[in-house]
Amino acid sequence: MSDRLNVRSLRVRKVHSLRTFLWLARGWKDFTSTPWVGVSHGLLMGLFGALLLWQAWDRFWVLAGAFSGFLLVAPILSTGLYAVSRALLRGERASFATVWQVWASLDARLVRFGLLLTALGTGWVVTSAALITLGLQPPATTPDDFLRRVVLATDPGLFELWLVVGGAMAAPVFASSVVAIPLLVDRQVGVQQAILTSWSAVAANPVCMSLWAFLVMLLTLVGLGTCLLGLMIVIPVLGHATWHAYRDLVVREAV
Repeated sequence: MSDRLNVRSLRVRKVHSLRTFLWLARGWKDFTSTPWVGVSHGLLMGLFGALLLWQAWDRFWVLAGAFSGFLLVAPILSTGLYAVSRALLRGERASFATVWQVWASLDARLVRFGLLLTALGTGWVVTSAALITLGLQPPATTPDDFLRRVVLATDPGLFELWLVVGGAMAAPVFASSVVAIPLLVDRQVGVQQAILTSWSAVAANPVCMSLWAFLVMLLTLVGLGTCLLGLMIVIPVLGHATWHAYRDLVVREAV
């Protein structure tokens, strides 16, 4: 019990806010070094997004939350990309075998974190559905309906509330996972220590990490806005870039 209470964050460093663009550049370089690995990750997530569209197109109160909830869980699905970036950084050969090695390990720490993110994502799906169905009568049923009656509504309130609640739920998830998941892939630390380290990195670099969150959201929207095809590039580039963000933010000698 006392050992858990004494868990401390690993040391983190402050970085310039514009390093976010360097992370993207490095992410692009890793993507072009192993394009098929990256495209496969993006394709799987794009197909999952297409499945969501097919299943819930006329039930937008579910679709809106499901998509944003999926984005909360996406970082845990990028663990293979982190492993690829680590291998490339070490000068090792990176391939699908590198990804499989991480996935097949069934690391209990990553499984626990993934279940936690899934629970939080599910919670947001339910919350989003409740806001849209209870705050709008009759409920918005299609993306066009949501855009017309919620986003572009003459009486503001519901869309702003939806954004605020979504942001309030997403912000702590982002702060808890942005560094924690690649850290768990790279080092033998506990989940609690990884989360504390992630929060420390965000607290030490509020402007930088806010910009990074904005870029992640913007690029993801671009991927979604291209009929999901852009996700085949956006997802792997962001995954590789996240690895480089972790490497920049967490002091290596802290182990």
